Amino acid sequence: MHTTLILNQLQYKQWADGRTIAAVEQIDAHRFPSELAFARQQLNHMLRVEEVFRARLQGTEEPHTESNSELLPTTAELSERLSESNRWLKIYFGAMPDVALREKMHFSFLDGKRGTMARVEVLFHLINHGTYHRGAIGRALDIAGGLRPADTYTVYIHAAEPQRRNES
Repeated sequence: MHTTLILNQLQYKQWADGRTIAAVEQIDAHRFPSELAFARQQLNHMLRVEEVFRARLQGTEEPHTESNSELLPTTAELSERLSESNRWLKIYFGAMPDVALREKMHFSFLDGKRGTMARVEVLFHLINHGTYHRGAIGRALDIAGGLRPADTYTVYIHAAEPQRRNES
């Protein structure tokens, strides 16, 4: 595996998560309460899945038995916990040797079914999982006044490295 690519993907995830949180914070709670609740539910789900996989990566007890909760954290708490998760993922995967990235983990999914994934597959899952749910949040942001930020990888690359926009 190429460490630079992994760290770049994690930087992208952190960037996209941050843009989504910032947009969710702009939702007018009085005019669009269901859209705000939906966005918070999606962020909560993303975070809980990340926290479960973090425990699996560390070989510790999983902190959740379900992928969502009835009581939703505030947007500020979700932002703080998601930022911490992104920081941890960058440190963990940035220090991981190639051989360990390919190492298989055996675990039970939250639905009780058994699963096996390489550590690098967990990384891909978390990046892809977040993209899926940020897209769902995007629909709520559209309804709540067109607040959806562009969060594709190409937008990230051109924001992070503007010189790449006009390279030939």
